[in-house]
Amino acid sequence: MAYIRDRKEELTGYQHGGGYMPEIDLGNDFVMVYGIGPDMPKNVKSFKDKGYVVHLMTGVAWGGYNDYLDGKIDGRDHWDESQVQRDGKKILHGPTCPYMVPTVAFADYLTEKLKVAVDAGVEAIHMEEPEFWDRGGYSEAFKREYEIYYREKWIPPHTNVDVRYKASKLKAYLYARIITRLSSSLKEYAKVKYNRDLRFYIPTHSLLNYTQWKIMSPEAALIDIPTVDGCIAQIWTGTSRAANVYEGIYDERTFETAFLEYGIMQELVKGTGRRMWFLHDPIEDWPSYTWENYEYNYLKTAVASLLHPAIHHYEICPWPPRVFLGKYPRIMPKYNKDTKDETSVTTDFSKPITQHYSTLLSSMFQMFGDMDYDDYAFEGVNSGVGVLMSDSGLFQRTMPDGIVEGEGIQDRLDAIHHKNDDPTAPKEDKELMEIIDKDNNALFDYVQSGSFPNLFGMAMPLLKYGLPVRPVQLDNIRRFTGYLNDYKTLILSYEYMKPESPDVNMALATWVMQGGNLIYIGDGTDPYHKVDLWWTKSGYSDPAIHLFELLGYEGRPADGIYKVGKGIFAMMNKAPARLTLSKEIGEKYRSFVKDVLTEAGEAWDYKNDLTLHRGPYVISAVMNQSVSDDAKVFTGLYADMLDNEYKIIKEKVLNPDENTILFDFDKIKDEDFRIIGTATRIFDFDITEDGFVSNMKAADKIKSFTRVRLPKAVTALSAVDEDGGEVALTWNWDEETRTLLYSYDSKAKAIKLTGKF
Repeated sequence: MAYIRDRKEELTGYQHGGGYMPEIDLGNDFVMVYGIGPDMPKNVKSFKDKGYVVHLMTGVAWGGYNDYLDGKIDGRDHWDESQVQRDGKKILHGPTCPYMVPTVAFADYLTEKLKVAVDAGVEAIHMEEPEFWDRGGYSEAFKREYEIYYREKWIPPHTNVDVRYKASKLKAYLYARIITRLSSSLKEYAKVKYNRDLRFYIPTHSLLNYTQWKIMSPEAALIDIPTVDGCIAQIWTGTSRAANVYEGIYDERTFETAFLEYGIMQELVKGTGRRMWFLHDPIEDWPSYTWENYEYNYLKTAVASLLHPAIHHYEICPWPPRVFLGKYPRIMPKYNKDTKDETSVTTDFSKPITQHYSTLLSSMFQMFGDMDYDDYAFEGVNSGVGVLMSDSGLFQRTMPDGIVEGEGIQDRLDAIHHKNDDPTAPKEDKELMEIIDKDNNALFDYVQSGSFPNLFGMAMPLLKYGLPVRPVQLDNIRRFTGYLNDYKTLILSYEYMKPESPDVNMALATWVMQGGNLIYIGDGTDPYHKVDLWWTKSGYSDPAIHLFELLGYEGRPADGIYKVGKGIFAMMNKAPARLTLSKEIGEKYRSFVKDVLTEAGEAWDYKNDLTLHRGPYVISAVMNQSVSDDAKVFTGLYADMLDNEYKIIKEKVLNPDENTILFDFDKIKDEDFRIIGTATRIFDFDITEDGFVSNMKAADKIKSFTRVRLPKAVTALSAVDEDGGEVALTWNWDEETRTLLYSYDSKAKAIKLTGKF
C-alpha cells in the first residue's frame, strides 16, 4: 500500500554520527549510524529502540584511525600509508586525517574495529568512498604495493602514459582488494559467531564524478566482488553542480549532470539483483550557500533521480542535524593551527531552515518510499540511447610530463566560473575556446581539466534537446550476456577510456551485426593510445582500429553512416572534447546523431524537457539552453507534490529551468483509498463504514500536511498524541478529488487520528 510499509523494506534511510534525536525522527526505514568510536553501540541501540532498522557506516579511505596511524595497535607507525602527492605533501581529508593507501595491515585493522559493530547487532555495514587521488601515488606504502603487484621497480607516475595508467589502475585495485577482505571477513565473523547474515554495501560517488574530479576507485569492479550486496549512489548538489562546458559556455548544470550521474550508477546493479540507493542532500558539504540555493539544487537532483525508474530506494539525507538544526550561509575560515579550528562560522546573515523547506523535505522523504512502479514511460523517445563509459577512463585523467606545456586551461576555466557568482557576468570565453580548437597542446590540457569535456561533449548536446541519453558501463559487456539488449543506439569513444581486452570490441561488433546502432566519435589523437596494452602489443595504433576492422573497415573510416549487417555504424572523426567548444559544433554533432536515429527508424523530435510518467506520478524538468524557451503545459487533474499542501490543480505551466512532480488523479480513478502525499510517517489507516483511524508520527517542529483520498466525505476529525493530549488540526475536504487535507504542528510524538464520515 502506498506510503504504508514495513521498515524492513529499507526503502529510505539516512546516515548520522550520533544517537537518536527527535528533530531527525524523519519517519524513514533505516539509519546508518556513522563511525566506529566508543559511543557507536549506544547510538545503535538508541535507534533500534525507536523501531528503526540500523546499519553502520564509516569511511574506508579516511576516518578517525589515528590509533592505527600512531602505532598504538601494533607498535608500528603507519603514517607512511598516507596518500602522498608529487611534492611530498600528504593528501588530507582533515588536519590529522589522511587519505589512506589501503594496505593489507590497514584492512586487518578495520576488520577488528568493525567486529564491534557486528557485536552491536547492526544488520549491514557500509564502507564509504573508496578513494585514491589521481595526484597521489608517491608514498612509501604505494611504492611497495606497486613493486609487489607489477614485480618491477616503482617509477614516478608523471614519467609517461604507461606508468601513469598502470599506477592509476593499481589504485583502484587496492581499494577493490580491501573491500573484498573486509566484506569476506566480517560476513564470516557474523555467520560463525551469531549465525547471522550480515550485508555489506559501498556508498560511492558516480563514475562520472570520480572521473571528473580525478579520483581512482573501483566502480564497475565492485560487481566482481561477490560479498558486496550493493551500493549507495553518492550524488548530490556538491557533485552535480561541478561545472562543464556546453556550446562554449562553462557553467553549473546541476539537473543534467545529476541525470547522467544517477544513470551510470544504476548500471552498477543492473542484472545483478543487488541493492542501489540513490542519495540526495538537502544542502551540501560547502556551507556558504543560501537556503534558496540549497533548495533549488536539491530539487534538481531529486527530480533527476526520479527519472531513473529502475531504482526505487533512496538515502534521503546525509547528516540530517546539519539540515534541520544548522544555520546558513556560513563562511569557511582558514585552518587555525593553534586552535585546530576549521569549522564553518555563522554570521548575522545565517538563518535556520525555513518552515516551508522543512515541510517540503519531510514530504519528499515520505514520497521516496512510494516509487516502486513497473509502469513507466518517457514522453518522446523511449528506445535506449547510451553513451559508453568505463572504469578505465579513471586511469588516464592526467597527462604525464612532456605532453602539455603550460597547463593554464583550468585557471582560465576557474576565472570564468568565478564570474558566475555575478549573474550579469559572461559565462563564456570565446578566445579560450578558439585557442583550444586550434592548438593540440591546449586541447590536451582541456581534456585533463576538471570540466571533463570528452564525456559531456557527447552527452550534453543530446540531453539538452530532450533525448534521455544514459551512460552505459562498457566493462559490463564482458560480465553479462545480453547486457546491451536494452539499447538500440550507443555512442562510443576511446579518446578518454580504453577497452580492457579485445573481446569488448568483439561484443560491440556482434551487437551491431545483430541490429544495433553504433556511433563512434574520435580522431585517434589521444596520447594514451600508446599505453602498452593489448592493442599496441597486437600492432594497432589505437583500440578503435581493431573495432573498425571487426566491422569490416581497413584503418579509420571517413565520416559517414554505414550499414553493417543488420545494424548501423556511424563515424565522426573528431575528438569528443571539441564538441563542447561552440554552438555550431554541438549542433553539427546533434544533427549527425539525429540522422543516425532517423536512418534506424527512430524518431527524435527536439524538445526542451525530459518527462517521465511513473505510476501515478508525472516527473518533468524543462531545460534552458535548449531548442526553445517554450513552457511545457500539463492539463488534467493533479496534486502538486512540490507544494506543501499538495495543491489541486488542472494546469501546470513549467518554464525553462523549472521542474515538477505531479500526482495524476486519472491514474487512481477506480481507487477509494490512496495516500496522495504526506510529511508524516503513516503506520496504518483502517477504514470502516463510519470512518477511519490512523496512527502516524513526524519529526519535531515540522508543520505536517497530509492529503488522502477517501470513499466518503469527512464530517469530523480529531487527534490525540501518545501522551493523551489533544492535537490541534486544520482540515478541509475537496469533493472533486475526494481528498481530505489535514495539517498539524508535530512534536515528534505518535498521534492517533480519528475521522467520521
